[in-house]
Amino acid sequence: MQEIDNKSAGHELEEQNIGLTYIHTPFCGTCHLARKMLTTIEVMYNRELFKECNASLHPDLMKTYQIKSVPCLLVTHHGEIVEKIYAFHSVPFMYDKLSEYVKK
Repeated sequence: MQEIDNKSAGHELEEQNIGLTYIHTPFCGTCHLARKMLTTIEVMYNRELFKECNASLHPDLMKTYQIKSVPCLLVTHHGEIVEKIYAFHSVPFMYDKLSEYVKK
């Protein structure tokens, strides 16, 4: 996963055709489990799929995209919200959920 830096956070989301941005906080235990799931999915696809954003460092982004809680996987298309996923049930669930956005 590639970390989104403070200066380019909003700009990076707008540039991406389909953006998959994992939003977390460092002290969230559930966020750590969700990150492991997403890392496993990246291994399955054999490439980096996700950008990573620390919600604590990007309050403006949280407000703009109306993020209610973490962990959150924000799916965007040229900066417009397509979907917000808050429930990371399992790796197979997330793989199926993301298959419509990610081409092999």
